[in-house]
Amino acid sequence: MASCNITKKFIAELIGTFFLVFFGTGSAVVTLLIDDGVDPGAAGIGLLGGLGDWLAIGLAFGLTVMACIYLFGKISGAHLNPAVTIGLLVSKNISLIDSVYYIVAQAIGAVLGSLLLFVCLGAPAVTIGGLGATAPGLSVGYIPAMIAECIGTFFLMLVVMGVAVDKKADPGVAGISIGMTVTAVIIVLGAFTGASINPARTFGPYLMDTLLGGANLWGFFPIYLVGPIVGAVLAALLYGYLAKGNDACALPQPFFDE
Repeated sequence: MASCNITKKFIAELIGTFFLVFFGTGSAVVTLLIDDGVDPGAAGIGLLGGLGDWLAIGLAFGLTVMACIYLFGKISGAHLNPAVTIGLLVSKNISLIDSVYYIVAQAIGAVLGSLLLFVCLGAPAVTIGGLGATAPGLSVGYIPAMIAECIGTFFLMLVVMGVAVDKKADPGVAGISIGMTVTAVIIVLGAFTGASINPARTFGPYLMDTLLGGANLWGFFPIYLVGPIVGAVLAALLYGYLAKGNDACALPQPFFDE
């Protein structure tokens, strides 16, 4: 049975993921619109190449994630990512029925984020910006791209487990730690895969691109579905193993005495 406040959690996850897609992918779309050298027939942020571009996009995503964690963390935990929700499900930190509600809310929020980008920016957001849809870049192959997404999400999920799920963690650092992890992953993996590390973040732009006459990139979707989910599950299980019974262990000696 779903928890009694699942409606509030559903709304929080929907709005949080909406913000993530609207501001995060919006930064990628605006970057492409500003760049006069972009092929008007191209779609997807895989065509972005400059480190400065990826730094700006990474910060847009990371700062939005940070804000949403501090805003919605007390309500839903601010997963904003089906891979994170599935990782928490496997590690028994959320119920099955609640996880279904979360994933549906995240998908709806992502779609609405992409739709509102189109409403605000018009057709060029689709024809030039591809609504920020992710696709492999730098001639990265299908399996290597999936592995990269797996590694990026693995890192993200480890941080989530360590700073947000672990009861010994300081809750005040969760937002900045997770947000800056997202930023770091995007800066590094952006030119490889578009650095989705979030199936909902890819699903929203893909669906709206399809409905609005943009590029059909669904052939790449398994990269951004399988890679992040596998990475999140592995990280959740690994952290559970590392943390289990850790209270009984002696603390490591400091490098220096006070």
